[in-house]
Amino acid sequence: MADVAMPAPGLSSATAAPATTLAVTANDLVQPDTIRPRERFIPVTSYALIDRLTSTQAWAPGQARKARRFFRYLEYWRRQQHSVALSTLLQSYESFSPDSDLLITRTFTAEERATMQKRVVREIEAILKQANYVRIDPTDVEMILTEESHYGLDLQVDFTAFEEILIYYRGASNRRDQRRSLRKFMRREEFDVPIFQRLFLLFKLKPFETRVLEIMKDQRLPRREAEKIVKNLRSMIPAVVDENNIYLKLFKNIPRSDVEMVFPNTRVKFRLLDKLRLGITGSAGLGMGAFGAAGKIAVAATNPLMAAGAVLGLGGVAFRQAVNFLNQKQRYMVVMAQNLYFHAMADNRGVLIKLADRAAEEDVKEEMLLYSVLAKETAKHSDLPAIDAAIEQYLQASFGISVDFDLEDALQRLLKDGIVTEEPDGTLRTLSPEAAARHLDAQWDIFLDNLPDPEGEEGQEGQEMERILPKSEDMPPSAPMSDLLS
Repeated sequence: MADVAMPAPGLSSATAAPATTLAVTANDLVQPDTIRPRERFIPVTSYALIDRLTSTQAWAPGQARKARRFFRYLEYWRRQQHSVALSTLLQSYESFSPDSDLLITRTFTAEERATMQKRVVREIEAILKQANYVRIDPTDVEMILTEESHYGLDLQVDFTAFEEILIYYRGASNRRDQRRSLRKFMRREEFDVPIFQRLFLLFKLKPFETRVLEIMKDQRLPRREAEKIVKNLRSMIPAVVDENNIYLKLFKNIPRSDVEMVFPNTRVKFRLLDKLRLGITGSAGLGMGAFGAAGKIAVAATNPLMAAGAVLGLGGVAFRQAVNFLNQKQRYMVVMAQNLYFHAMADNRGVLIKLADRAAEEDVKEEMLLYSVLAKETAKHSDLPAIDAAIEQYLQASFGISVDFDLEDALQRLLKDGIVTEEPDGTLRTLSPEAAARHLDAQWDIFLDNLPDPEGEEGQEGQEMERILPKSEDMPPSAPMSDLLS
């Protein structure tokens, strides 16, 4: 596609699209793609955007090369900042990670763990928003857990089991699939499957005691009965799932009708068609078996062996029907496991690393687009709606994508880094590409000097655990005690 010049602010007839909230209702997700709220995710690589934005036609003579150099500086600078934030988050998450293989050196009180838990969830949400993920409103999330499943499953999830739960998606689109149709005499036909290109899930189970007290209150049951109910519900969750851990999951290309698959306490239910099929075959089998056994049982007094054989035969029919029931449920579980295997992308710590990388790239793309307008035209703060519309128009013309551009966040980051300044009258001044590159170069030189002091950082809960040192006779001769304590 040929290069399209970025429209200048004030020259575009387009009006700015109204901003959409980061949380959407479940009803929005099932609307046709043409009328659903636009996402902020820019589905173009930063490298492709740099190539397009630094074409020689887009800048004054000699400036395109300097702009390209500045954009590369900006990308590395932004990724480094995200790396620092990620390092802090990973340290906080370590106490909740189910995959940790590190030695536990700190003890935490219940209050300290509660504070850390809230901070971890809050910081993860911040990364998700920077990566332009959209939150599915938890107040009506059950609306998207539909009965009709793309994979032919009927699933159910108990959301009351979770103390923390976050569901975010990015890229609600469609993919083409095939299936056999009775209308076409079992020949294959193509159809659209609504999917989430990326689906994020965070969950933490409620403590056992908390769940017992809830059931005692809600259902007015004695403690023993409530504990029995909770144990039965927990038996549906894999034993490795610990109520003290926070679990993070990232999936790709999940059909929107199969979101239930990603939860740990998903229960597979029989569809109406399966109930009818199993019911009819089971009733017919048992009926025929009972009819045949009735005559044999009638002669039980004269031939006890025949009567016993009839009873065993009837039991065999019932056993066979029970096996059919279990086999059908097992087939459901296999289908769910196979599809989750191919949809899974990352777990826990790996999810955070992927999200931080995507958040940095999204920030860079937004900043490059905004800078490309402000560096070429004199603009005021009042021109921002027109600039927003111009950038969205440029993305549509250049790449054929429709996004809700996140202008305000990009502007605040450029202002914070000193690449853009705002004068008292609202005029936005931008450093030239060459000056902006030098500015980031200088910022990088003092980056380590500005790292926060660990003693002053938030989140230093816990106390170091006292450990018994080995006896002196067990110490290697080359490592005296004085050296270990120095």
